[in-house]
Amino acid sequence: MSFNQQSFADRQATSINARKALLERFKARPKADDPVMLQRRAEREGFARARAEREVEKTKIRAEAERLAALEQARIAEEKREEERAREAAIVAEQARIEAERPRKVLLEAVSYMQMRSSRNRR
Repeated sequence: MSFNQQSFADRQATSINARKALLERFKARPKADDPVMLQRRAEREGFARARAEREVEKTKIRAEAERLAALEQARIAEEKREEERAREAAIVAEQARIEAERPRKVLLEAVSYMQMRSSRNRR
């Protein structure tokens, strides 16, 4: 009532034949000095060199992009500093203008006060 009708000897023979086939496939492989294998190795090495060159080029491009980004950041920071300096200079100029007008205002106030006092005394 077993599902597998093969005997132990049949299974052993099948296993031996499979090992022989595997050994034949291994022996049939081309040797390392075979022209086809040499050509394939040269192609793989060429691909590896091309890949390495592309990586070097990508690294150069990345480094250049980082350098340009750093220059842009430095330019933006310099613009901000210049804007801040201009803002501070405008504040100082406004304060100087206010200080320059103060004596004139004080003088005008004094004159108007004196006029007011003198007009009271005349009544």
